[in-house]
Amino acid sequence: MERADVLILGGGLVGLTLALALDRHGVTSIVVDAAEPSTQVAAAFDGRATAVSSASWRMLEAIGVAERLNGCPINQIRVSDGLAPGALTFDPASTDGEDNDPLGIMVENRLLRLALQQAAAEATNITLLAPALAREVVRDAHNVRATLADGRAVQAALLVAAEGRNSPTREAANIPVARWQYDHAAIVTTIRHALPHENIAYEIFYPAGPFAILPMLDDEDGAHRSAIVWSVAKADGPAYANLPERAFAAELEKRMGGFLGDVTLAAKRWTYPLGFHHAAKITGERLALAGDAAHGIHPIAGQGLNLGFRDAASLAQVLVEGARLGLDLGDAQLLARYETWRSLDSFSVALATDSLTRIYGVPGKTASAVRRFGMGLIDRIGPIKDRLMAEARGESGELPLLLRGLTI
Repeated sequence: MERADVLILGGGLVGLTLALALDRHGVTSIVVDAAEPSTQVAAAFDGRATAVSSASWRMLEAIGVAERLNGCPINQIRVSDGLAPGALTFDPASTDGEDNDPLGIMVENRLLRLALQQAAAEATNITLLAPALAREVVRDAHNVRATLADGRAVQAALLVAAEGRNSPTREAANIPVARWQYDHAAIVTTIRHALPHENIAYEIFYPAGPFAILPMLDDEDGAHRSAIVWSVAKADGPAYANLPERAFAAELEKRMGGFLGDVTLAAKRWTYPLGFHHAAKITGERLALAGDAAHGIHPIAGQGLNLGFRDAASLAQVLVEGARLGLDLGDAQLLARYETWRSLDSFSVALATDSLTRIYGVPGKTASAVRRFGMGLIDRIGPIKDRLMAEARGESGELPLLLRGLTI
């Protein structure tokens, strides 16, 4: 039977990040993932790109992943109610502080996944089993044991569920989950546009849903590119997604107000249903939930994956510090520390994104005028604006050491 300190079910972005964070500090892990790794990095597998917050990027630097990536800095964010004047602009360069780091780094998910897989393959303290499926998992007072579909058996002191929003481990543990679906679908694609984006991200709110334009690096031919995340009414999703390319590009241009010039599609279109879920607790007997297994939010503020990275950074710190003290890594006190550390932050972000979704979904000129007045007020009040920029960078609250770019 193969043994490690931690057994991680789920070798996606959060699971591999946690494994690498532990590896850097001498904590061993076995990562079990059902998917074939090579299929997850194919261009057709996942068209999404993520705005990795500055804090999350510092962690990727600390665990040796950022050096394998070439991302596009987000130097400014502009938020508007439709195309009406009165946009709220977040620009670190306009503040009096010395910290003018980008608000985030845009990275294609498949390239981030590839960098994580390559780093994990070279790590000495990670055993990656993929494709592999855990058929039977037993947690008791002494350890965690799992039997895989091919008959192999693995053992660890702690089980981490990082399997995504439909986590079978969370369900088997009977952890209650608050969940609902939004009447939205997200259409995701990449576009080429005639004018440079100048490293500016745009969040344009329409009554049918937010429309995000996120800067990406120019392609090999020097064409300017941006990622699009367009939330539409769920009933309209298939119609928009199946429009001919030129008609779809024309719809995008109309919603962008033409400020990036002529638009053409640079990738296929993906459509994702949008929902909310939040686990009532994120720990159990020798069990910790991380990433989408613990919480899933609307992409309105681009914080979903960054929440998972904060889970990974916090859990890694709790476990590494526990290992140095000679504690059992499945100890209830260690898990209680992780629960306390992450519960308030994840719930606050989830509540904020849900509230924004509902506020900006109210139709009518009066509601729009109220929203524009509120944005103008925030734009003029420095401390509130600085706090929101800190949230965008992932720098609010008690930050784990890795999110500060430090070793544990």
